[in-house]
This record gives sequence, structure tokens and C-alpha cells, in this order.
Amino acid sequence: MKQTQYKTCHTKEEALERLVGLSKSGKKIALTFGHFNTIHPGHLRFLHHAQELAEELVIAIAGKNQLTKSQQEHFFSADERALGIAQLAGVGLVVLQDHLSLTEIIEALKPQIFILGKEFEEERNQEIDRFIETVERQGGKVIFTVGDVHGSSYSIFQEPSEVAERKNEKLMRTCRKHQIELEPLNRLIDKFKDQKILVLGDTIVDQYIACDALGMSAEAPVLAIKEVETKEFIGGAAIVACHLATLGAKAHYFSVLGADEPAKMVQATMKEYNIPSVLLEDPNRPTTFKIRYMVDNQKLLRVSRLHEEAIPKKLESKLIEELERLAPELDGIIVSDFVYGVITDRILETLTSLAAKHKLKLFGDLQCSSQVGNVAKFKNYHLISPTEREARIALSDQRSGLEKLSRNLLKSTNSENLLITLGASGFIAFKNDSEPGMIASQHFPALTTNPVDVAGAGDTLLASMAIALCAGGNLMEAALLGTCAAAIAVSRVGNIPISNQELRGYLATLY
Repeated sequence: MKQTQYKTCHTKEEALERLVGLSKSGKKIALTFGHFNTIHPGHLRFLHHAQELAEELVIAIAGKNQLTKSQQEHFFSADERALGIAQLAGVGLVVLQDHLSLTEIIEALKPQIFILGKEFEEERNQEIDRFIETVERQGGKVIFTVGDVHGSSYSIFQEPSEVAERKNEKLMRTCRKHQIELEPLNRLIDKFKDQKILVLGDTIVDQYIACDALGMSAEAPVLAIKEVETKEFIGGAAIVACHLATLGAKAHYFSVLGADEPAKMVQATMKEYNIPSVLLEDPNRPTTFKIRYMVDNQKLLRVSRLHEEAIPKKLESKLIEELERLAPELDGIIVSDFVYGVITDRILETLTSLAAKHKLKLFGDLQCSSQVGNVAKFKNYHLISPTEREARIALSDQRSGLEKLSRNLLKSTNSENLLITLGASGFIAFKNDSEPGMIASQHFPALTTNPVDVAGAGDTLLASMAIALCAGGNLMEAALLGTCAAAIAVSRVGNIPISNQELRGYLATLY
């Protein structure tokens, strides 16, 4: 803590003395600024890149006069924000703009590099131009960047126990910040049983083939393996429905299957979990079937058997008829779209109309890791949950930082809430506040440092958050439950539904 406090300045005089001292030190100095109310992986990427450009990184924290009235009411104090950013490794000095204006900081520090977010390159104003002019007049240069847009926020060389401890500590700080306590969470889980939620989307059956590695073939440079054991799991939209059921909700499931053995497995599974289902048969398209070859829990290869064309109009009309029948009884609808043909434009239009008519919450997840899709087609949803890559594809934006990317996606879809999932870095939850221009955000880390199988993490996250939001939880409560459920899911091979008791047990351990 003493080192962290040394990085911050407590008076105007101290700030000037430290800045002038750095200016005369002969070191290559970089300067950047911002409010840094919450620090998420987007900030870490930006700051990591800034650290690589210079020997000393100075950060100017926006003071009260640099914030709007709404921001002043919702943000932490400048001192608290300065203390938070000072705890990051690589940050040399933090200066409050309550003490010195940014122009005064630039004139005293004379930085060789002034680093700005990429958005300032396109959205320049007179104030930014004045800062840039001051830097350049003193011989410095200006760099616009967001850092590595696909970067990781932690090192793979850190000890797993240290990473896990730090992630748990960060999560508990988030809980304290948003006043999320264990008993209210358990009461929220109690309400899961009263929620009636429909899952609509593409069905997948995943086959895992456990193998022994025999080495390289003598005839050609090909890995030779021996099949040992085979097991099938339901996936896609089907597993989302099963998660809802085991978490306690009254789940329903609509999809289209082929006339094949995987379809029979899905039908049997829905009966096993007591999920009322409308499973239409299309003999001209197989049930999507994915085979994963594994050696010692490491995936070697995935082979997919699938059909990507839109379902026939007759089946589309039948699904719409069933949607109209069931909608008045529902609290929410989850759209799990793998872009294999079940979710058509006409079905999306029907969902939007039914949600408005019956005051339903819509939740959208579109997965396009190996196929083409656009999450921006989900309009007026309560929550959408793309990966960072899917968000960038939707907006054709490979340059913006995560904050701007998320603001633009919320605006283009008119969504109430947004999750940007970041793989091993967890996810960031964004909420459109009622006041114009206000977007609340919070990063939630991925709690498992050495996941066994990440294939079902997104499905688990979506199901648990949807049921929590339908039950009356707020976004941050739902996100906490979602990150805990996902941690359970990735700790075992295959897509296995998470139970109500498992979630309660994980929460008890966490708290």
C-alpha cells in the first residue's frame, strides 16, 4: 500500500514538484488521461501498450470539473479512482486534475509521448486539439491507440494459485462495490422456480472421443491416436434449456431436428429433464452433430456434420404458430442462434412483436466462431451476449476500444444490457442507464484458472443470467451468478447442466 500511495500526489505543490522532477530525469515519459471509474481488460490493454512505449507512465485522473453532473453522482471520488489505477504494475505516477489542469500537467511534465484512445482520432474537439498542440509545441508526439484489441489481461506464466486468489479478491471487491450479499442472492435463486422461460434455437449434439496418443505415423507426418471411449452430450440451444430446468425454472424448448439417432437422443433428454418441447422434424437436414477428439483433456480436432440453410417455410410457420400460442404464459425467451438456419428473419420479427405485446424479456446469443452471423440483428433485447470478435464483426470495427465498441453496439441494437465475453479474461457487463449518455460497466473475471472444457461456458452464462434477470435480479447480481455458474461448467468435460444446489454451494464457498 505504501508503494501505491507514493504513486499518487496529494497537493498541487507535490504534483508540480514530482512532474518537474520527472521532466528533468532524462527518462522517456508517456502521459495519458481518463476518468478510470472502473478498470476492465480494455483499459489494461491500453495501459499495457502505453507502458511499452516509454520508461515512465504518468496518468492524469479526471477531477470533478471534468465530469458531467450525472457522472459526478455515479462515479467514485477522484482520490478513490487514483488509488485504484495506482495499484496497477507499470504505472509510475498518478496526478489528479483537481490539483492541476491537463494543460498544466503537460507543461510541467513535457512528455515525449501523449497517448490518446483511438476514438479521439475521429472525434476531435477544441479541447483535445489544445492538448495536442501543447504537447507538439514542446517537442512531444501524439499516439492514438486502443492497445492490442485481442490481447490477454494476464500472464500465462503466473502461478495458478496466485491468479485464482487475485480473481476471487477482485470478484469480492465487485460484490462489495455493488452491495451484492449472499442472503439476497439465495432469495433470488429461490425465485427461479417461478420463472417460465422458452429457449428457441439450433440444437447440437456433441460427441467426445477420448483417445490415447500413439505418436507419429511411420508412413507420413500424421499424429496416430487410438480411440478409447465415446460419450455424447446435448449442446447448442438444447443445453441452455436443460440449464434452466436444473436451475429451477419452468423451461420450454423449440427447435428443428433431423430424422436421425442424435434427434432421438435430444428428444429423450428433454423428457428426462421434464422440458415441454416442440421439436419439428426435417428429414432433409441432419441434427447438427460435432465430434471432438481428445487426448488427456486436450482437444485435437473437431469434425462437424451440419446443414446451414434456413429451415423450410412450412416449419418456420409452425414454429411461429407455437410461439404465438405459448408467449402469453412466458416471462422470457432466450434466442440461442448458431446460424444453422432455425432463427430466420421472420421468426426474429415475430419475437420482437410478441415481446412488446406480452412484456417479455428477450435474451440473445449468436455464435459465429466458424460461420457468418451478425449479433446486431437482435433489436430491443433485454440482454445480448456476443464475444468481442462477434461485436467487432457486427459493427465492422476492428479499431475501437471496448468502451466505445460497447456503447455503439448498445445504441445500434437498442439493448438494455450487454455482455462482451472475453474468453479467459471473463466478461464485461454494460447497462444502459436511464440518463442519456450514461452507461454503467463492470468487469467480471473468469474464476477458473485451468478450465477442463470451455465449450459450454457461454451457454451456462446465458442461461443463469437470463433466469436471474427474469426473477427480478439486477444486471450485476445476474452477472455474479453467471460467472459462478460458468466456473462450475468449465471444470468438467462436456456440457452438463448446472444444478440449483451446485450454484448455491459455489456461492457459499466464494463468500
